Amino acid sequence: MAQLIDELFIKHFDNELLRQHNDQALFKLPAGRLAISTDGHVISPLFFPGGDIGSLAVHGTLNDVAMSGAKPLYLAAGFILEEGLPLADLEKIVISMAAAAKGAGTPIVTGDTKVVEHGKGDGVFITTTGVGVVPDSVTISGDRAEPGCAILVSGSIGDHGVAIMASRENLQFQTTIVSDSAALHGLVADLVATAPTALRCLRDPTRGGLATALNELAKQSGVGMVIDEAKIPVRAEVKAACEILGLDPLYVANEGKLVCICDAAAADDLLAAMRRHPLGQDASIIGEVIVDPHGFVQMTTAFGGRRIVDWPVGEQLPRIC
Repeated sequence: MAQLIDELFIKHFDNELLRQHNDQALFKLPAGRLAISTDGHVISPLFFPGGDIGSLAVHGTLNDVAMSGAKPLYLAAGFILEEGLPLADLEKIVISMAAAAKGAGTPIVTGDTKVVEHGKGDGVFITTTGVGVVPDSVTISGDRAEPGCAILVSGSIGDHGVAIMASRENLQFQTTIVSDSAALHGLVADLVATAPTALRCLRDPTRGGLATALNELAKQSGVGMVIDEAKIPVRAEVKAACEILGLDPLYVANEGKLVCICDAAAADDLLAAMRRHPLGQDASIIGEVIVDPHGFVQMTTAFGGRRIVDWPVGEQLPRIC
């Protein structure tokens, strides 16, 4: 285990704090409020178009921290390795994870590794914990949506879930569908810089997709929502794949998109800020928050009617993040 840590993890995750070889990382925090999130990653397959469990473990936790308006500072990582996992696969995952952390400017400063018997771990499970700081001037929370607020999404939905399903089932499409897995804190920083007091809620629509994220926010804030099907960006190839697979893109997981609820007066400015960022070029204003004691999320369909966008029953794609 000592050899594995030195020759693999420290070699690729190398940074000043990790090099101290302590059981914890000590660091100073800048002014502001502390934000912390932890997430377990159990995806199958481990490697998929657009990423792997390593990069996903970094992006997923960074995004959860960033949805508070925080600047992520550090990550911790825990690995559960199954006996018999090829060392080449593990190194590939660690290299990918290191590249994702470096690209996000958020070092992995401490962690742990355990090995379980063959058949008990499905290759590798990774848990990451992220720490960040929210400026005192920023208050973003799922309970702050109010009637009249605008609802924005930062780009096309369903890419990640469809990429996983296609890879899992070895499905062949004319166009390769890749995961949208990405770290969103740079995009969030641009939104905060554009209209910090107008931002009400941010949420990354991962497992359960856009529909679940909107239902969560509606419940937290005690409001209803109306979205417009025609304004929700979905790539043509993803829409076609969902039709073949019997999936609804609204419920398919994303790993590089965010939902933003903001004051209506700032919606156009925030939309423009999203579209200036590489991860928000397909952003769209998709609806508004309304008064509704039942907390329903409704969608105006392409035919002009309305339907309820309900909570999902079960999970369309298990083991996806």
